Amino acid sequence: MTRKSWSLFVAVGILWGIPYLLIRVAVRDFSPAMVVFSRVLIGALILVPLSMRQKSFSVALRNYKYIFLYAAVEIMGPWFLITKAEMKISSGLAGLLVATVPIWATIYASMTGDKTVWHRKRLMGLVIGFAGLVAVVGIESLSGKNSLWAIFSILVAAVGYALAPNMIMKKLPNVSGLAINALAMTMAALVYSPFAILQWPSGHVSRDSLLSVIALGIFPTAMAFVVFFAVLKEIGPARASLVTYLNTAFAVVLGVLILSEPLTLGIIIGLPLVLAGSYFASRKPKTLT
Repeated sequence: MTRKSWSLFVAVGILWGIPYLLIRVAVRDFSPAMVVFSRVLIGALILVPLSMRQKSFSVALRNYKYIFLYAAVEIMGPWFLITKAEMKISSGLAGLLVATVPIWATIYASMTGDKTVWHRKRLMGLVIGFAGLVAVVGIESLSGKNSLWAIFSILVAAVGYALAPNMIMKKLPNVSGLAINALAMTMAALVYSPFAILQWPSGHVSRDSLLSVIALGIFPTAMAFVVFFAVLKEIGPARASLVTYLNTAFAVVLGVLILSEPLTLGIIIGLPLVLAGSYFASRKPKTLT
């Protein structure tokens, strides 16, 4: 890859590695619904004008039914579940659990006819990944330091992350990803607006929480998509997908360094296993031999 490609790649890793940190700070003063509403509103205000400049937003509007389903499975559900869960678990653990997305995507691919999933390397990846997941869930839940329902909530969100892109790519393969996400965030903002109004903070909101919500909307919600599509153009989808492993590492490191979160035994054992498993599970072989 060129220097530009590497710069964009690392930038996406950072942008998608920081939301867990920002969410962890934001939920100190804002409800999960309020956090989701704020980030999608800011994201929509940035992405809609960009997609309109591309002249792709109108195409997305014509396919609003499919995009609403995508918004529900990719944004409305997962972002609420992750935000709610981070009231009980660390940002690093949240990032690690989301790293299981390639594993769920591989399982979904096998259910929709992708026979390459049964290649020995991909199967090995699934086994290693699930071993890491069992280690993380088992150690973290048995330690009593993390909520089992919160861990399960993020795993459900990860399944949504795995399903949504595949669903939308099959239905709207030629529609701009930027426009799809712009409309999806607009829809999410409309859905969450009543909850945001009802749960508007009545007491003092700290500067850290307020800045975290604003940063959450600008950087990992809006700008990350802009940079990611630039990465796709530069290096293609196969290598661009490797950013999952980079942002997970950033999520864990930032949680430890900035929020002083513990580097638990579950994370130490599970992180390399989940990342290695996700890597091998998501690599499509050229042949089945």
